Amino acid sequence: MAKVIKLTPDGLKKVQEELENLKTVGRAEIAERIKIARGYGDLSENSEYDEAKNEQAKIEARIVDLEVILNNYELISDTKGKPKAVQVGSKVKVLDIEFEEEMEFKVVGSSEADPDNGFISDESPVGKALIGAKVGDKVTVEVNSNEFVYEVLSISK
Repeated sequence: MAKVIKLTPDGLKKVQEELENLKTVGRAEIAERIKIARGYGDLSENSEYDEAKNEQAKIEARIVDLEVILNNYELISDTKGKPKAVQVGSKVKVLDIEFEEEMEFKVVGSSEADPDNGFISDESPVGKALIGAKVGDKVTVEVNSNEFVYEVLSISK
C-alpha cells in the first residue's frame, strides 16, 4: 500500500493543476517536438529526437507520481479558531535562541515542502520537532550533529 500523503487545500490544488497541465499542454508540446525531430532524418544519430524522448519519459514519470499522490492523499483541513499546537498546515513563528533570529515556517506534507520558501515538511527534523509544540515551548532540533533550539512565538493557520 502506498504511503498516505498529507496535503493542504492549496497543495491539493497545485497537484491537480500540475497534473492537468502535464496531461494537456506538456504532452502536446512534447509530441510536437518528437514529430519535428523525426523530420530530421536518421533516428539513430538524432540528438533532438533522443532529447525529446527523454523529456517525454520525464513528463510521463511525473504524471504517474502526481496520480499516486492524488490516489493516496489525506486533506489537512483548516481547524476552527486559533490552533493551540503546531500541526500540519500551521504557520509557525519561531525564535532561533542561539542567533536571536525570528523565522517563519509553514508546516506542510512532504510533497508540498519547499524549504527555500519557508514550507517545511512534517517529516523534516524541524517539522517533526515543531509538531505538537505550543506557544512558549522550546524545541530542540538535531541536524547533521548540530543542535538548534527554537522557541515557538506564534501559531496561526
